Amino acid sequence: MPRRKVDFTNAQGHTLSGALELPDGAEPKAFALFAHCFTCGKDVVAASRIAHSLAEQGIAVLRFDFTGLGGSDGDFSHTTFSSNVSDLESAAEFLAQESQASRRASQPSCSGSGESPPHWPHCDGSVEEVDIF
Repeated sequence: MPRRKVDFTNAQGHTLSGALELPDGAEPKAFALFAHCFTCGKDVVAASRIAHSLAEQGIAVLRFDFTGLGGSDGDFSHTTFSSNVSDLESAAEFLAQESQASRRASQPSCSGSGESPPHWPHCDGSVEEVDIF
């Protein structure tokens, strides 16, 4: 599976480091944002394996380092739950742009907690969920 290193900027102006796992040789049929634990990096073994498995199923997966972790800028000691949510919003916006560039009709997955935050304009409730067993 091809993996592309990506960087994007969060609301505080920090550069966040990400990895976009892509299906091999085909356009993605869906896009997912992998929100691992707030203190883990994008390259934790479980996140890498899940992203790879989803890519094998045709789903492009973005995972990233939160502010101050791994390859991302910023000071982890100054982060809060709210700043981590803001990082997720920045990642979702980046993924929405990537999916539109790759496939004009795609939307990123906003599932995970079972609810789509109403202030995320690209989460309109029409997103399919992916269950992993």
